Amino acid sequence: MIRDTVAIKFFSFAFLLLCLFSTSCKHKKKIQRTPSEVVVSDTLTGRCRLDFKSAKTLSRHVKENEFNFVWVTAKANVETVIDGKEESFDIRVNVRKDSAMLITIQYLLGLQVAKILITKDSVKMVNYIQKNYFRGDFNFINDLLHADLDFNVLQAVLFGNSAEFYEDDDLKLKPVTDRQNCHYLLSTERKRRLRKLQQGDNELKKALQILTLNPDNYKIIKNEFSDPANNRSFIANYKNFAQKDSVYAPYHVDIDIVAEKKANVKIEYVRIEKNTPQKVSLHIPPKYDPIQIQKK
Repeated sequence: MIRDTVAIKFFSFAFLLLCLFSTSCKHKKKIQRTPSEVVVSDTLTGRCRLDFKSAKTLSRHVKENEFNFVWVTAKANVETVIDGKEESFDIRVNVRKDSAMLITIQYLLGLQVAKILITKDSVKMVNYIQKNYFRGDFNFINDLLHADLDFNVLQAVLFGNSAEFYEDDDLKLKPVTDRQNCHYLLSTERKRRLRKLQQGDNELKKALQILTLNPDNYKIIKNEFSDPANNRSFIANYKNFAQKDSVYAPYHVDIDIVAEKKANVKIEYVRIEKNTPQKVSLHIPPKYDPIQIQKK
């Protein structure tokens, strides 16, 4: 019997990504020209002899070598393990950059389970198995999850990109030359007011983000985020970079999440195409019932 749990889990996972990345590594348009502390994990006596590069230089290289698109459509096989429960399904993702993302979820043999439409300020989901739907905005989701959600970050993390830093006087960029593993790292540590369940708690907490970069092309091969205040961590590893048609991108994404629940998500892209306009709208059948979600 086909269940609807996959749709709900993927729906929850999409928001979990956004929650974890609400303070994630986004490139700031203007970086202050102040000296940055450099951490070198090895000496020049090893085989890897990476030259030092400043945070500004690394940031610029990452931006120049990102997967650029106006439209992108991708098909992928997804395997999830959430609290020990395994699921597998296929997804199709249509993205209009900085605007809208339509995710179609289906089982093998093409049985459609659900569709999720995410825009800058709204979220809609249709569950075709249970014949119901969800319609809301990010204010509702933020209140529900006690988080600040960000469309841009989910858009970026799916394809191994970064996103732009918001202006933040507390932002610190630090370049790391990891000669032991022959990688560049770009880390951020900034203070941010995290939402608390207790009203009036404005304690400042620190969150840490580390990008691991391939020194040959400055592609992001690992994106790690930790939030010690809430005991959350997110690690995305990007592998199998390949040039197919006009697309050079990671075709395997392995994500480990530790939060209230532990999750592992493996995304194996079968096809990625860019700059061909796609449908990014969602029709809710009139006879479907709304999903009632109770705030905790």
